[in-house]
Amino acid sequence: MELGSVVSAVRSNRVLLGNEVSPAVIIIKDGKIHQILSSCNFTGDVGCEVLDVGDSVVMPGVVDCHVHVNEPGRTSWEGFWTATRAAAAGGVTTVVDMPLNSIPPTTTLRNFEEKLQEVTGKCFVDVAFWGGVVPGNQRELRPMIKAGIAGFKCFLIHSGVDEFPHVAEFDLHTAMKQLQGTGSVLLFHAELDVQPTTGNNADESDPCQYDTFLRSRPDVMEVEAIRTVAELCLQYRVRCHIVHLSSAKALKLIQKARQAGAPLTVETTHHYLNLCAETIPARATQFKCCPPIRGSANQEQLWSALKTGQIDMVVSDHSPCTPDLKKLESGDFTQAWGGISSLQFGLPLFWTSASKRDFQLADVVRLLSRNTAHLSSLGSLKGSLAPGFDADLVIWDPETGFQIEEASIHHKNKMTPYLGSTLQGVVRATVLRGRLVYRDGSFCPEPLGKHLLIPQRTGQAQL
Repeated sequence: MELGSVVSAVRSNRVLLGNEVSPAVIIIKDGKIHQILSSCNFTGDVGCEVLDVGDSVVMPGVVDCHVHVNEPGRTSWEGFWTATRAAAAGGVTTVVDMPLNSIPPTTTLRNFEEKLQEVTGKCFVDVAFWGGVVPGNQRELRPMIKAGIAGFKCFLIHSGVDEFPHVAEFDLHTAMKQLQGTGSVLLFHAELDVQPTTGNNADESDPCQYDTFLRSRPDVMEVEAIRTVAELCLQYRVRCHIVHLSSAKALKLIQKARQAGAPLTVETTHHYLNLCAETIPARATQFKCCPPIRGSANQEQLWSALKTGQIDMVVSDHSPCTPDLKKLESGDFTQAWGGISSLQFGLPLFWTSASKRDFQLADVVRLLSRNTAHLSSLGSLKGSLAPGFDADLVIWDPETGFQIEEASIHHKNKMTPYLGSTLQGVVRATVLRGRLVYRDGSFCPEPLGKHLLIPQRTGQAQL
């Protein structure tokens, strides 16, 4: 079967249906899942294009709702062409683009329209979009919702780029009032600059040691930020979401707010689940991100919270940059750009660690596809294998190992802390709305992804 061709049916001995893996055939019509039949009940029509994948696992495509594509304006960092190819190679069928670090940021209707023009004809998977909340743009929020934005993100601390300033308490109240009744969601980079004065002199600390950076972003910054978010969420009853939770110390606050009725969700990332502060070498600035990678005990608490449902989803927070911004030559953690590239490798990264902790394939779908789709108001289209849903499929071999090599990385900039790592789970093929877009290292000849503009909605989209 040629890349880019229409797939009428996918047959496998291992199709994940609910919590069970069994032989099945997925019938596809007009880009949607039409029927799911047991293999013995399937009789292919003459001319029916059946993709038989043998013993490979077939699951819903991954929905990565935290990706910095950086186009327009910073295409030397990344761009839709390279980001969505990397996504397709990793079994990701939908990405939701963050409102920064593009120039201009997605903080006005006009800027959103400019981004939509830029993305046309460049996407190998489907793309939805987050808008941004910044000081003074509250009157832009409802027009952006009407135009199809998935929701909004704000920072409670400097974002790292001057064109996307962080918000103050006044800005949050005005934004929340605009979002009430819209069914939209506000995402928070939840760190507050509340560092207590200590006896440590930062000037005497070695900036090439990871611990120097880690001590500059203590857990209390996340805890106090999440306390603020929880209070706002309870006050306004607007959907709120904590992006990239790093500190397990904030989990009790989140749980307490939910028990009080707050419509609050939370994600963590592959790097917090796979990388530990204790093993980060000196000068290895490819490991820097914000909030920081913390210790192994904290990491195990995050895994436990995933198991119990206290953390709702896992995302890449793919945030690339050019090599010079990572300060690789000086190895200075305090000056390096904070961001980790992993869009292509999220599925095997998660499975490699999760399978050792008794997570099942159904957990992978829940945490990487279904809940991320619901957060992005795509839950009726994406993230499930069921009739009526988009025929977005990842076909992969969970038991097969591979090593991450630079030549196989499809992100524009190949820097990643995972280079040389051996992972479990090889993606064999990716199907997007019934079209074969990736198979064994090759892509369809032209981009087949589309914009996902979210219809206006009211009420709450529950996970």
